[in-house]
Amino acid sequence: MATGGAEGALDPVTAIALVGALGVGSQWLAWKLRMPAIVLMLVAGIVAGPVLGIFDPARDIGPLYAPMISIAVAIILFEGGLTLNFHTLRDAAEGVKRLVFIGAPLGWLLSTLALRYGAGTSWESAAVFGGIMIVTGPTVIAPLLRSARLARRPAALLQWEAILNDPIGALAAVLAFEVVLVLRTAEQVGEAAWSLILGLVVACVLGAAGGYGIVWAFKRAKVPEFMKVPALFVAILAVFAASNLVLHESGLLAVTLMGIVIANADLPSFEEMRRFKEHATILLVSGVFILLAASLDFAALSQLTWRAGIFVVLVLSIARPVTVFAALAWTKLPWKEQVLVAFTGPRGVVLIAVAGLFGERLVELGVEDGALIGPLAFILVAASVVVHGFTLKPFARFLGLVASETPGVILVGGSYWTTGLAQALKKADIPVLVTDPNRGHLRRAREAGLETFFGDILSEGAEMRIELNGYKLVVAATDNDAYNTLVATDLGPHFGRENVYQIAREKAGTARHSLPATLGGRKFAGEATYNELNRLMWNDWTFRVTGLTEEYTMEDWRAKRPEARLLAWIDEGGEIHFVSEDDEVSTAPGVRLVSMLPPEEAERGQDAA
Repeated sequence: MATGGAEGALDPVTAIALVGALGVGSQWLAWKLRMPAIVLMLVAGIVAGPVLGIFDPARDIGPLYAPMISIAVAIILFEGGLTLNFHTLRDAAEGVKRLVFIGAPLGWLLSTLALRYGAGTSWESAAVFGGIMIVTGPTVIAPLLRSARLARRPAALLQWEAILNDPIGALAAVLAFEVVLVLRTAEQVGEAAWSLILGLVVACVLGAAGGYGIVWAFKRAKVPEFMKVPALFVAILAVFAASNLVLHESGLLAVTLMGIVIANADLPSFEEMRRFKEHATILLVSGVFILLAASLDFAALSQLTWRAGIFVVLVLSIARPVTVFAALAWTKLPWKEQVLVAFTGPRGVVLIAVAGLFGERLVELGVEDGALIGPLAFILVAASVVVHGFTLKPFARFLGLVASETPGVILVGGSYWTTGLAQALKKADIPVLVTDPNRGHLRRAREAGLETFFGDILSEGAEMRIELNGYKLVVAATDNDAYNTLVATDLGPHFGRENVYQIAREKAGTARHSLPATLGGRKFAGEATYNELNRLMWNDWTFRVTGLTEEYTMEDWRAKRPEARLLAWIDEGGEIHFVSEDDEVSTAPGVRLVSMLPPEEAERGQDAA
């Protein structure tokens, strides 16, 4: 192994590779084990860093460590701003405004009191760190929302609050620090106030100008398609750096505002940029968490006393709930949603990064307990991540605020065949939605009592009205092959390409009509086309859900139903899996098979199970 200057040190390239492997590996393992990814990343960083001593960011990466964290946080917040389209607010708008304008100042006050009387810090350290604690962390909220599959409104509340309050928390810390600086150095109060106001104004102007500049350049084709993402990255860094030159940490506000401007500009290439940014953000979040966890100093933690535990309890069980309940009082939000938001406040990357920075600066000013801010921040992040990571999903389920208990299926196309499949899935307790832009095509599904959506599944209206988090699988099965391909291609990144299916296209086997693998969805129902599937229905084929037992196995079912077309299987937990190409089908007792039967086999009666 190549080493750096210090004995046992990793060279920077190896160190960065290790960070990537630990971060992405933790996310993959969390996906496999269905655990909160943040928890595993935290553990991986601590084990590789202070426990085993393999990796020390300050030693192995050196002077690049702090700038890497700053730039990563800036890009993370910009990507968060890109998700804040005003159309997504809808009925959550009032709650978001209150959480920002009422919740942020109140949260600052209560957090300061928790630090002063819980952790026993000085008023100076408490005021600065209390401002930072406004943030709830988009880096933590985003993966938690993905795994918990919350209903749309509480998810929007938590997401908007996390992203908007992140730069506000950093700026609150700047304000408190400026006050401490004035008191300690006897500078003019007016000069410090003018510096703060100027910095905020410049941050807003730079953020808005950067956003509108990108929109103008992209809409008028001033930048070629292949250079749009690189140009965007450079613009983000330029706006962030320029704003920070005027007022430290104001760059967070500037890039967040820049992202919001771009998100609401209806750019034709917005989706491609957003998806690329999401992928980059996953890498950055993983890396930052590993870096910060590996940088943990057990010696610094040893300075903490039992009062640190009191502080964490006060923040999670009193400061956060009181802040949210006060901010959302007398709103139209149901009490269950208020309770969920009140007891969900995980902290993340920005808190640790900014807390460490201001802790060092307070120590330089002579505030001795400023050294406790970093360890307290880490303890709070670790506790909140573990608590909320393991409790959010069951708590939301208890309150009835998950999008769906069982992952559902969206069938695009209101045909005779999709209606029959939807009825079979509904009888098997699988949530199913039939959508079609033609109202007449949905008549049969509505008469059957199925849930329907009249409109284009790719429309903004669908995004607003359909609880997409409640569905896991999509089948594009309209009579228009080109539209099916468009639907499968567009929804693939959202649901995962492995979860988006498409019925066979007419003439798909010929070289003239075949499409590259990057377009369309996975094969569904074998090689059957729209016309073939509906012809089976006209010929009296029926859908059947059959349970397997130890006495009635897959071999028994296949022997009795040799012509049956197996479409899907439902596992013991009630989750559905479609059959495509070489997919493995579980044959364990308790599994249910979803199939189509010809009339002669259907007339033989129910299966033995």
